[in-house]
Amino acid sequence: MHLSIIIPAFNEERLIERCLQSISVSLTANYKPGFTSEIIVVDNNSTDNTANLARQTGARVVFEPINQIGRARNAGAAVATGDWLLFVDADSILNAGLLADILRLIEDGKSVGCGSTVKMQGLPWWAHWLLQLWTRISILLRWAAGALVVCRSDAFRDVGGFNQELYAADEISLSQQLKKWGRQRGLQFAILTRHPLETSSRKAQLYSGREMAGQILHVILHPRRSLQDRKQLPIWYDGRR
Repeated sequence: MHLSIIIPAFNEERLIERCLQSISVSLTANYKPGFTSEIIVVDNNSTDNTANLARQTGARVVFEPINQIGRARNAGAAVATGDWLLFVDADSILNAGLLADILRLIEDGKSVGCGSTVKMQGLPWWAHWLLQLWTRISILLRWAAGALVVCRSDAFRDVGGFNQELYAADEISLSQQLKKWGRQRGLQFAILTRHPLETSSRKAQLYSGREMAGQILHVILHPRRSLQDRKQLPIWYDGRR
């Protein structure tokens, strides 16, 4: 089995090395004969040292000039050679236990893909509440968090990859498409819960509760208009780091 690990990255020089190191450690801990992998970092038009730092670790770096998370993920998948694709955000830390659970799911042969619950350190009370709410929704509806999406490469290509009409929530759209593809073939899409992915809480530090609530309310009230317009998604695209 050959696994392609794809990391979309826009101005992530502060965190990309930590992410890549966690991937290396997790791969080493889960090594077994017949298991191979590749690491692809998608430089999504960064203006900092993200690409050079990624190259120094031995990762393959590809360039996507248009700032859009789904487009960056698709650019990585386009050059991937793996039977399975693992998309993980550059501000996340992959742990060996989670990778072991992913590999068991793959080897079991009963799934088209999976997501994972996530954890964040140092959240204010309102962000902790939102994360708990999202976790319940994710498990109930089997929607992957954008920080981690895993799927068969043939399924990914059959459903058309991440929807590039969306500037956010493209991971939810892909989860729904993968579930449909899987149902037709007797395969499930799972949310793994034993070893949550650790991801950055920086948005909760960089934005006030009022700003976050306003963004979420705007998306709920105008989902199509807001999700298809980068200018209406400042929390995703205004570049604060």
